Amino acid sequence: MSTIASHTFDGLRRVQHIEIGQSVALETIETLAFNNLLDLNEIFIKNIRSLVHIARRTFNNLPKLRYLSISNTGITVFPDMTSIHSLEPWNQNFVLDICDNLYLLSIPVNAFVGMTTEYTAMNLFNNGIREIQDYAFNGTKINKLVLKNNRNLRVIHREAFKGAVGPRILDVSSTAIETLPSHGLNSVVELVARTAYGLKRLPPFRDLGNLQKAHLTYNSHCCALLTWDTHRFPAGMVDSSDTSLLVEIHGTNEDVEDESYGGVDFQYPELGLNCQTRPTLQCTPEADAFNPCEDIAGFSFLRVAIWFINILAIIGNLTVLLIFFTSRCKLTVPRFLMCHLAFADFCIGVYLLMIAAVDLHTRGHYSEHAIDWQTGAGCSAAGFLSVFGGELSVYTLSTITLERWHTITHALQLEKRLGLAQAAGIMAGGWLICLGMAMLPLVGVSSYSRVSMCLPMDVKTPLAQAFILLLLLFNVGAFLVVCVCYVLIYLAVRNPQFPSRSADAKIAKRMAVLIFTDLLCMAPISFFAISAAFKVPLITVTNSKILLVLFFPINSCANPFLYAIFTKAFRKDVYLLLSNMGCCENKANMYRMKAYCSENLVKSSSGNKGTLIFMWNIFKQRLSVDH
Repeated sequence: MSTIASHTFDGLRRVQHIEIGQSVALETIETLAFNNLLDLNEIFIKNIRSLVHIARRTFNNLPKLRYLSISNTGITVFPDMTSIHSLEPWNQNFVLDICDNLYLLSIPVNAFVGMTTEYTAMNLFNNGIREIQDYAFNGTKINKLVLKNNRNLRVIHREAFKGAVGPRILDVSSTAIETLPSHGLNSVVELVARTAYGLKRLPPFRDLGNLQKAHLTYNSHCCALLTWDTHRFPAGMVDSSDTSLLVEIHGTNEDVEDESYGGVDFQYPELGLNCQTRPTLQCTPEADAFNPCEDIAGFSFLRVAIWFINILAIIGNLTVLLIFFTSRCKLTVPRFLMCHLAFADFCIGVYLLMIAAVDLHTRGHYSEHAIDWQTGAGCSAAGFLSVFGGELSVYTLSTITLERWHTITHALQLEKRLGLAQAAGIMAGGWLICLGMAMLPLVGVSSYSRVSMCLPMDVKTPLAQAFILLLLLFNVGAFLVVCVCYVLIYLAVRNPQFPSRSADAKIAKRMAVLIFTDLLCMAPISFFAISAAFKVPLITVTNSKILLVLFFPINSCANPFLYAIFTKAFRKDVYLLLSNMGCCENKANMYRMKAYCSENLVKSSSGNKGTLIFMWNIFKQRLSVDH
């Protein structure tokens, strides 16, 4: 049978239950197929994938119908409900189940007008619905509306609930909607939006005046809702005469009971007031260790510190880049490496600037912007800069230290010194490694969106844990390389015949400062990060922000000064540049004279091996102290 014709069931006046299912031939149900069945309570039409058409007025004048199910069919047009005219008593919900109809794409205007005059529970889940049009629920009283698992549902038009009472319970879980309609939400008592990742912004909270329960996707939404909830009623009391707070909806009370109001009434007839304790808003998911209900900076002193540090890092490293790029001196390997170090540290400064700017913009109401920020391109860009800049800085520091050690060790063997082409190859490899590390969270290995600081703190999967451990081992390994090289450099340049020489002490102090800044930057973060990677966190995200702001960028601030600005070579470049502008010409001439004398000394002593060795000893000490 391919068709259920009109008036097919007219002879079954006393029937109460009709079920049609498991057919592979049925394609059409015609007009008035279910007509004037005055005792019919339930209709089931299910598991008929061949059914593609249900005609208008198929369900006509069914005054006792209280349950209608159309599931797992091939229909493409929403079935006509407008002539059912159910008159079931007010204390029973009319239940409509339209589920698993994957080719059903839209809920049209006035889809339910005339279905029933009483309250309805609509289960419209797991269909192919993409949009719900304006006035779709016009003329209905909705107790419960379940739209979950309509994974293609992106649009509920603004006036979809116009002309309707309710819904009291609204479930849009596992849909693709990005906004909820502003009209009609004031009656919602319970909102369910689990795994609705596209819903990054809730409607204005004033449109959710009666909300008591919320089960959402993002922690920050609960933070915002609970903050708003503490302010919507003064002193925790409501005036029961305010009808905007009382939703007159009949039907089941299994979800929200009178006991939620605490059962406390206070009568003040002489004041004309009838007050009761208000319900406390319940919201999940609650704030967790990664997403506390707080601003990005967390602490006021961090808000000041982050601006100071990022400005210092940006100005310091930009100064180094400017001087090196405008200098007329020959590009040497140390200068080349310093440019890379300054650029890497500049990236860290830009990262901190982005975090500080967003914190300033969202101060006091970050939870309302958290999802837009953490899942947006800005946070991904900031996270990329932090990992790329941090790892490139570590890599370049190691390369600079190795180059120093190699140059001093082979001071008399010019053919073994690192050339510019070799240095470029080494740094090209470093760039590829660091770019790869920074890209991994963008392709699903860990994530930059886990925390407000946009760092890869997601360790949910073994792959993410391995990534975090790789970063930490890379940093610890680089630190050990720096330490070993500086010890070897000190042993190479110190003069054992004069152990108390001031030059040796100066070299030792300078190297100690370099190692200490590396240790100060590395040790606290590595210790707590390793524990967190093994899912045994020893510090909260709130407190970790202190480490991230005060310790993580230490090298980015210190490097331009320790490796460039405080060195004689850099001061020489500055004076030479200023002399081209007519300033500090005496200082510049002094540096030119020193360079000229050094060249003449090399030429005059080229045949004297003892003099040459003496000169290289001086060179090694200068290299250790000044560069």
